[in-house]
Amino acid sequence: MRLNPSSSSRAGLGLGAGVVFLSWAAILIRLTSAPAVTVAAWRMTLSVAVLIPFIGLKWHSLSTRGLRMALVAGGFLALHFIFWIESLRHTTVASSVALVTTNPIFVGLLSAALLGERPSRALWQGIGLSVAGGFLIGWGDFALGGEALLGDALALLGAVAASAYLLLGRRARSVDLLPYIGVAYGTAAVLLLAGATLGGVLLPARGDWVWISLMAVGPQLLGHTSVNWALRRFPASAVAVAILGEPVGATVWAYLVFGEVPGAVQGAGIVLVLLGIVRALRGAKL
Repeated sequence: MRLNPSSSSRAGLGLGAGVVFLSWAAILIRLTSAPAVTVAAWRMTLSVAVLIPFIGLKWHSLSTRGLRMALVAGGFLALHFIFWIESLRHTTVASSVALVTTNPIFVGLLSAALLGERPSRALWQGIGLSVAGGFLIGWGDFALGGEALLGDALALLGAVAASAYLLLGRRARSVDLLPYIGVAYGTAAVLLLAGATLGGVLLPARGDWVWISLMAVGPQLLGHTSVNWALRRFPASAVAVAILGEPVGATVWAYLVFGEVPGAVQGAGIVLVLLGIVRALRGAKL
């Protein structure tokens, strides 16, 4: 069945707000100096610390099935952060974010088999427009040498991990949100802290804490949690397309903060992404 108009509007606004918060992640990451795994580990740890008082006794509402899905989702989330944050050390914000958000392709292909949700024609059109726009936004890096190509490859691996995370979030739509994300974020935090310890840099530099704290509150608690909330209302494919608004925001912030000026091709990409998001959400079915 389709979402009724008022419910659809509220869900769309909530998801849109989450994407705005997500779009700041790349900027904040670029402002840090610590290794990728260290930044991600403390981003997740701080977000879990904030969540715990709000979850309270709701832990008991998490079924064994829900717990399993949350644990696996947390593992994929950890991989997503490791690959994506490291990619930002080797390529530009625009290229990295554009490639890591190709996940609608993977989500769309797997939704029918794993979730029983076959994307509609309108949704596939939205996926096509948005992914094409995402590639245009990051077009300038695709022709560069080995360093940028390494970053692009890492970002693509991050997209695969993010796709698995979104599919699990949709599958867990009947599970209470707060305990689910608490376990998922906590699992990611533990894995990332272990990775940071093995990498030899458990603690970030003193100047990094401000940016990591902002990441925990904005992109993680407000951004990722809004995405998980939206997965209970929209198909995973539609949510994945909406997340492609992230490179649009990131490109704007990168211009304002780093002076990375978007060209005409990137401007065309931004238009395609926005058109794709509108098309996909209009064609979404619950």
